[in-house]
Amino acid sequence: MADEQTRYSRLAQITKLINTKLDLREVLQHVVAAISEEIVQCDSVGIYLPQDDGTYRGYVGKPETLNGMTLDMHIIDPEQDHLAKEVIETGEAIYIPDTSKDDRPDRRAIEAFKITSLLVAPVTYEDHLYGLAFLFDYGIPMDLTDSEIESIQAYINMAAVAIRNANNLTRKEKLISEKQLLLNVTRELSFSSSIQEALNVCFNYLGTVLDNHNIAAHFLDPVAEQQIEPTSMSANSSWSEEAWKESLTHLQVRFQDDPLMQEVISSKSPILIPDVHTDPRPDKIICQHFNIQGMYLLPLIAMGETLGILSVATFTKGARIYNNSQRQLAESIVDATAPVLFNLIYMEKQELIIQDRTFEVRKKNQELQEAFSDLKQVSQEKELILDSAGEGIFGIDLEGDITFSNASAKRLLGYTEESEVTGLSLCKIFNGVRENEDENALCTEVEKHIHERMERDFLRKDGTTFPGEYVITPQLIDHDIVGHVVTFKDVTARKQMEEKIKYHAYYDSVTNIPNRTLFQDRLNQALTYAESQERTLAILFLDLDRFKKINDTFGHNFGDSVLKIVADRLDASLPKEATVSRQGGDEFVILLPNIENVEEVQTITEEILDIFLAPFHIHEQEISVKTSIGISIYPEHGHNAEQLIKHADLAMYRAKERAGNQYQMYSNDIESDSLEKIKLENDLFKALKHGNEFVLHYQPKVDMRTGNVIGMESLIRWEHPIYGLLPPKTFIPLAEETGIIAALGEWVIRESCRQMKEWYDEGMTNFVISANLSPQQLNQKNLVSTVAEILEETEVPPALLELELTENLIIHNTERTLSTIHELKQLGINISIDDFGTGYSSLGYLKDFPVDTLKIDKSFIDDITTNSSNAAITDTIITLAKSLQLDVIAEGVETQEQAHHLSEKGCHLIQGFYFSPPIEASEFKKQVSTIQTKR
Repeated sequence: MADEQTRYSRLAQITKLINTKLDLREVLQHVVAAISEEIVQCDSVGIYLPQDDGTYRGYVGKPETLNGMTLDMHIIDPEQDHLAKEVIETGEAIYIPDTSKDDRPDRRAIEAFKITSLLVAPVTYEDHLYGLAFLFDYGIPMDLTDSEIESIQAYINMAAVAIRNANNLTRKEKLISEKQLLLNVTRELSFSSSIQEALNVCFNYLGTVLDNHNIAAHFLDPVAEQQIEPTSMSANSSWSEEAWKESLTHLQVRFQDDPLMQEVISSKSPILIPDVHTDPRPDKIICQHFNIQGMYLLPLIAMGETLGILSVATFTKGARIYNNSQRQLAESIVDATAPVLFNLIYMEKQELIIQDRTFEVRKKNQELQEAFSDLKQVSQEKELILDSAGEGIFGIDLEGDITFSNASAKRLLGYTEESEVTGLSLCKIFNGVRENEDENALCTEVEKHIHERMERDFLRKDGTTFPGEYVITPQLIDHDIVGHVVTFKDVTARKQMEEKIKYHAYYDSVTNIPNRTLFQDRLNQALTYAESQERTLAILFLDLDRFKKINDTFGHNFGDSVLKIVADRLDASLPKEATVSRQGGDEFVILLPNIENVEEVQTITEEILDIFLAPFHIHEQEISVKTSIGISIYPEHGHNAEQLIKHADLAMYRAKERAGNQYQMYSNDIESDSLEKIKLENDLFKALKHGNEFVLHYQPKVDMRTGNVIGMESLIRWEHPIYGLLPPKTFIPLAEETGIIAALGEWVIRESCRQMKEWYDEGMTNFVISANLSPQQLNQKNLVSTVAEILEETEVPPALLELELTENLIIHNTERTLSTIHELKQLGINISIDDFGTGYSSLGYLKDFPVDTLKIDKSFIDDITTNSSNAAITDTIITLAKSLQLDVIAEGVETQEQAHHLSEKGCHLIQGFYFSPPIEASEFKKQVSTIQTKR
């Protein structure tokens, strides 16, 4: 009994550590110590945690060193160790009393540590594997009983809870950190005014995330698009940019011939090579020269085109593995950088083009001026030079009539003979110039723009036009202007390219619908109009459900096809004046201007949901796609674009909490609920850690026949430092959601027993105190041992404790619940079914469950004197309890009529505000005497 008591005490101590300590290693060390000290004497106990490569590495154990190796140097590979693999696959512990007779363990470990007996157990919680536990002897074999193995597994399950809690906390902290990092990246990129500034931001954050600053950028040449040029290197790299580029030049590297680079460009997907020695694709000469051991290549993609590649090199020996979180964050940083680089490259490209063209034109005009001076007397040489020029050239006199032209000018303007062109007025060439325009004014306009690069439409002989770029240069003889030379070229191809670039700046490259930029512009215009005309508009924020799973299952090309179909269906179903845009990923936003009322928006939204009912047929596959929609209305839900989109987004997430194909209208409580929920969750963790903010109130249970108080129910309250006393409905659902309800429930039972002991010692020996059990508590394998430990610790007779279970909890957990309740009954405590009558299907279970009391739900009591149906149900429950020889108590009794009616029907035990609300412990004794005079 002493050993069992010690074990319960140890389990309680570990439970407390799990709920109060954030240091996982400390908690697991206590688990290991408890196993080795309380259950079995063995040579080694160790807990191994899973690694990204599928192996398990030692984390904590006793002893910490074996054969000169620390525990973290021990690696378990399930592909080599068949015993470990079997435990992982079955989820059951395996005990081998004699390793010489079993070939499943890894023989290398057996021989290295001379293991004679071995126990391997899974570290699991709620069917999730968090690690493996190993116990072995290399002297006298362990002789474990089933009871000892069960006790060991109980401690190991505590370790699983600790690991689960640590993982959840780490995951939340990491998610917040990653979101903040991406916000910082986006903000700093927005301030970048040059390509190098944007690259420096990317290098800095990418190096921090990957813990590797050996990063280089390779851009596709803007002119020769297949040529890949080394562009820039991180200032924190092991190599300097100058040395890097000199080495590449010396090695005569042509990245456009590199199959690995071409694979990244064609697939538009990152490639990770942890060890270049095991992969044939990397260039061996480059790897050897720079001592590259591993590499990670990430494409820079914007507007559907690859701008270049970022390469992250590993120079240290050994395979460099980046985990999924690092890779996702790294790729998000690169994805955020690419559009910024695209815009900066375009701007710099345009500036370079303008500079180059201006220089070329000036140089050509200068050459032409010198040529004209020399060719005044040599007409044959003049014709030869002019006709050899690729650009159109013609001369005009001071009246604006053409005096000569070269072959290119005639070809571009649609003429064949020199005589057709000579003598033509400039207004016949410059489209848009009136024929009767004052010639002096035209000449003045010509002189005004001398040496300037100009654009206008040129008129062909057949009446068609083409966009042209031209420069006018004065023709000088002895420093006197005798005419002008017009040099021009057809820029149709450039104009088409500019239009294409402009289109992709405002339209999504996958779906060809407006992108975020164009949508923002249209929304701002719509808001301006709505404000001036006092009109209403709506924003719909759509998110496709399970889209990531579709991408992961069928690939990104398949996912792009889904997005195209969604865009087409939305575009076809919406009113003409609506704008549907893709914001990125699987998010779409719709602008509905000039709406009449909310009902119109709801009708349109329901029509949108209907278009998702039809299956999607893609690449001979049929899939179902659902969406969640959030709605915000101007001006009720915001006065600017940012507020409206944000509120529609929040409403979408509320819709997502329900089943697929749902929509939600924004309301102020959605945003406040979201913020309050996060804050309250943090406060709840702190409160449980400190343990001094929760209090119990007690509601008496009264026997109407005697007027005596026969017991009380413990009801938890939270004394919040800011909000004051909070009822259970405010924080119990949050505790269930975050997984701390079990610890909270244990606190309630322990505090109830402590208070019961205090009253008992004061002579209140005829009361039974009851506490509620949550589903998570009932699923805990150590529930029975925890209750037994509390009873022993507080010295409360078991018969004075009653645990209340909800009816639905019993219905949905029959076998497991039945076993646990039997074990609890064996301790001597009472069991009651709370909210009885709400399950409608539990009557068949009563004959199997060792229940003492049925508690009639308040919903039947409220109108028992006026509602015949509820009165009949209540009568049936009372009769059923009597036939099964069970106590029956009514909760929620608030009036004398209700109390007398129940007593007349045979239900003499009453709980409710009629006698007393839940009160503090200090007021309970006084309230008992008051109640006895009220019946």
